[in-house]
Amino acid sequence: MTTLRSRIIAWAGRMYLARTQKKGFDLSRMSFLPESVLMPLRRDGLNPVGDLAAVREREPISKLPVPIAANVWLVTGYDEIKAVLGKANAFSSDFTNLVGKAGAGAEQNPGGLGFADPPVHTRLRRLLTPEFTMRRLGRLTPRIHEIVEERLDAMEQAGKNGDPVDIVHSFALPIPSLVICELLGVPYEDRADFERLSAARFDLFSGANASFGAISESLSYFRDIVKKQRENPGDGLLGMIVKEHGDSVSDEELAGLADGVLTGGFETTASMLALGALVLLQDPKHFAALNDGDDVVDRYVEELLRYLTVVQVAFPRFAREDLEIGGVQIASGDVVLCSLSGADRDGKLGPDMEQFDPSRNVPSHLAFGYGIHRCVGAELARMELRAAYPALVRRFPHMRLAAKPEDLEFRKLSIVYGIESLPVRLDG
Repeated sequence: MTTLRSRIIAWAGRMYLARTQKKGFDLSRMSFLPESVLMPLRRDGLNPVGDLAAVREREPISKLPVPIAANVWLVTGYDEIKAVLGKANAFSSDFTNLVGKAGAGAEQNPGGLGFADPPVHTRLRRLLTPEFTMRRLGRLTPRIHEIVEERLDAMEQAGKNGDPVDIVHSFALPIPSLVICELLGVPYEDRADFERLSAARFDLFSGANASFGAISESLSYFRDIVKKQRENPGDGLLGMIVKEHGDSVSDEELAGLADGVLTGGFETTASMLALGALVLLQDPKHFAALNDGDDVVDRYVEELLRYLTVVQVAFPRFAREDLEIGGVQIASGDVVLCSLSGADRDGKLGPDMEQFDPSRNVPSHLAFGYGIHRCVGAELARMELRAAYPALVRRFPHMRLAAKPEDLEFRKLSIVYGIESLPVRLDG
């Protein structure tokens, strides 16, 4: 993948915040931004910072002091975010809203679903949706379980002498990277590169200036894969789309969709696997409960998704018209940022939402977003989590942390929250 290995950096994250004034305000200099702007991306360990809850209680929709001409609104309330994300006719996600801003040109459009509006979004999503039905995904189930067991074997080998094993690099990263290879139908030998594609991409402390060039390199890689699939379609997602839709979908569109699947399906699941394991390891009762059957596993997975909400902020929305949300007047052209991690801790959902409690019954969480842009790969992510967590517990029932919680290193400022390393001892 040539320089792709080291240069995929924080493009997606910068799209949320990197806007320029006419005189060229450079938001790559993150330290100069007001703390209230960065606050939705910060956490205290596993929890969003307390200021986020305070803002939500005071103003579920609040104006951010960002130095650009348009208003920028931060939405933190659960009901208010559903109102925004559910109004695709009133809010645009299209990349053209960024052209001429933040150094973005039309040629730098990454494609895919995240920065597309209907009817383009509708047509592209229809290409992907059949491949993410439970029937189609069912063919991946045996392979997912094989991958999980292979990673557990590797962990067991690494820790056989009582040495600490890093769950992040031994378990959480390889599982979704291998599953994505299987899903897309791309070479397994590229999986090491996939493990480098997403983390820095969402990290606002990574190098800044080459963001658009880096995403171009990623798309270039997928264009080569698409070309090979055109010549000899396989049984993966790309091959199936080529077989079923042929020339009705362009190579550029396919490359964008593949890049979007990688972006949305790798780093997010890897972060969930690692952070979820940390939550479970902090309470032996929760850890052991994953052995109690599928119903228990399902409850734990959904509560972990809500509690962690690793995708902290949704793609930006741009108001198409003047409208009112939650009693706040939003003007045409205003930018709206939705704090998913804030909304999933909203007290309107029930008591003690800041706590992890798999016994609770709450409305649907927003960990996968909402509306037409809800994550198309949500069920695949659930499949991986449902397979991985109980298998980890069964194989290593006496696992414990090999570091003090206060010594663990979390990402400082990232769209997708995560942990850098999670050392454990397998034998207790």
